[in-house]
Amino acid sequence: MKRIAMALAVFCIAAPTFSAGTIERACNKSDRRAATRSLCGCIQDVADIKLTSSDQNLAAKFFADPHLAQETRQSDNEAKERFWKRYKAFGASATENCS
Repeated sequence: MKRIAMALAVFCIAAPTFSAGTIERACNKSDRRAATRSLCGCIQDVADIKLTSSDQNLAAKFFADPHLAQETRQSDNEAKERFWKRYKAFGASATENCS
């Protein structure tokens, strides 16, 4: 019984680390001053609602490479244009819900 209780305690302490999504991890790693754990977590919550996992993978890359966001936004590729519309909607929702 003590082993189960100990394992559960360790899991509960480590669970936030396991649950961090792609966007949240990228946000937390960024060197932006406003990137707090709670803000990054909120942004991840919105991303989980508004973006697919592949959208999140691309959006997470923007934290490390802002120029990639510019290239994606300006692309003539239809898939990237559709992504950018979803990304803009995500950004608006994150701003509204996480400010």
